[in-house]
Amino acid sequence: MKVSNKKCFATILAGAFAMAGLVLAPASPAKAKDEEQKENERIENAGTVVQEILDIPDDIPQDMLDKARCVIVFPSVLKAAFIVGGSYGRGVMTCRTHKDYDGPWGAPTMMALEGGSVGFQIGGQATDFVILVMNNRGADSVLHSKVKLGGDASIAAGPKGRDASADTDVTMRAEMLSYSRARGVFAGVSLEGSTLRADNDANRRIYGKEVSAEDIITESRLQAPASAHHLLSRLEKASPHRREKQ
Repeated sequence: MKVSNKKCFATILAGAFAMAGLVLAPASPAKAKDEEQKENERIENAGTVVQEILDIPDDIPQDMLDKARCVIVFPSVLKAAFIVGGSYGRGVMTCRTHKDYDGPWGAPTMMALEGGSVGFQIGGQATDFVILVMNNRGADSVLHSKVKLGGDASIAAGPKGRDASADTDVTMRAEMLSYSRARGVFAGVSLEGSTLRADNDANRRIYGKEVSAEDIITESRLQAPASAHHLLSRLEKASPHRREKQ
């Protein structure tokens, strides 16, 4: 039996809509729950990194931590991923609350670090990165847009040692100080050429709604997830107040 062109078109159209329905269908509850769990594990891992770094003698100088507005932690970033530039590290940023970033450490926002430089690669081992945001301008720029490190925001390898201070012009002028830890070795490292941005998809999974990094940091109504307890409590213990002068 001969099928009319009109019937063929209707069949094709129905198939197209069916396929579109599959493509546009929301993620299953089980998959969404799994993604949320992974984000919470990332926050917990960030808390572990901060705990371990602050518990060793050759850690981030107390003076630097006390002056920092925000702390950004990227646990277990694979440096090999930066070679192709298509992968990135994902982590967490928490800032001191209040308008001038001088209050207690607040709810975290999820962040992404995208590779743009081959200069800091040391093979393919997993590396923890910690970035201290040292002034209000640096904090505001990260909250409002994608930031190119070394371009939109100045960044320098941070000084090491509990009693070390920012005694060079480059370090004193930097809006951010960066550190890395690989295979138990903790050191300052430059991330110039990389980009830093809010991971809005991860924030939606953590907080259950569309929310910007700026809202998370500035809105006291948002409650930090339980997974952030260790991260925030350790930072609060180490540096409960911001101090410009020691």
